[in-house]
Amino acid sequence: MSEKYEKLSDRQIEISWPDLGLTVTADLDDRNPALADALWDSLPYQSLQGHALIAGEHLYHVSPIPALLHTPHDLRIPDRREAPNGTVFCSGLQHLGIKYGTLTEPMPATPVGQVREADMPALLEAGAAIWEAVYSTKKQIVAEVRRAGEQGGHRIPELPAATADAARLIADIHAETEKIWLEPPVELDGLHRGVIPSQAGNFGTVLPTLLFVNGETRPLGYAAYGGIVRGVVQGMELDSLKHMTRLMVGVPAEFLGYCGLEQLWAFTQRFLAILDGLDRDDFYAVASQMALYINCLGGWNLQLYPWETGDHLRQQAA
Repeated sequence: MSEKYEKLSDRQIEISWPDLGLTVTADLDDRNPALADALWDSLPYQSLQGHALIAGEHLYHVSPIPALLHTPHDLRIPDRREAPNGTVFCSGLQHLGIKYGTLTEPMPATPVGQVREADMPALLEAGAAIWEAVYSTKKQIVAEVRRAGEQGGHRIPELPAATADAARLIADIHAETEKIWLEPPVELDGLHRGVIPSQAGNFGTVLPTLLFVNGETRPLGYAAYGGIVRGVVQGMELDSLKHMTRLMVGVPAEFLGYCGLEQLWAFTQRFLAILDGLDRDDFYAVASQMALYINCLGGWNLQLYPWETGDHLRQQAA
């Protein structure tokens, strides 16, 4: 892609991986200014760094930015494979992503900036190290995103709610999210060590349970809660949203509770119990706080999952 775009003056961000001793600088630009604003206003933050597992040479992590779930875009690249290496994206899946090489997935994407050319060698080095960590070594690498030249830091937003029940639930979800944001959740860590209190997994097996947990958690955060939040912002009727919530979140959360994510199921039960009494603002706040929590769980699933178990299977030429 050769299109020109304007830099947003004085808006440079640094993406650092202290564990690797690497930092890159990216210039935010005017392709999606509302998304760039949401990112800029959230800084600084830290997050567990992830790597694409089936899409190619792409880094992404969960950003603690509730607005990413629904902020509208001005420009969507039809096929992110064509974006220049070093393109920085913000997505409705609550991710900050960076393309650092060849991609295979023809996915639309919303760019917000570009890593500087001089920093591309460091980005390539980070990409290789992070792939090794996610796929093989399980080393937990933290990304720090900050305004260029400023100090780093970290915080998880806690959304306000007017009703007491909603405020208490949000406070508890926020506290749990803070606890697990940079440290593996005890429940997931136990699952990946074979500790499954319900004995989910036939005949003592573990891998099928891990696979099902990963497969249910991702769509619950990305599609169900992400869709619910977007529905609120886009003006869907509140009664319809509440009905959709009952249809979409209870069954997968109950199943995940059986598999070991008991805290998620407990939060879900509390949300459903107070649903009828929530106004639009409080409904948005609880759903957004739940989305961030579940997307954090999803990130840890991808980090902890034993991908090397299938290393003997390799793609064959057609």
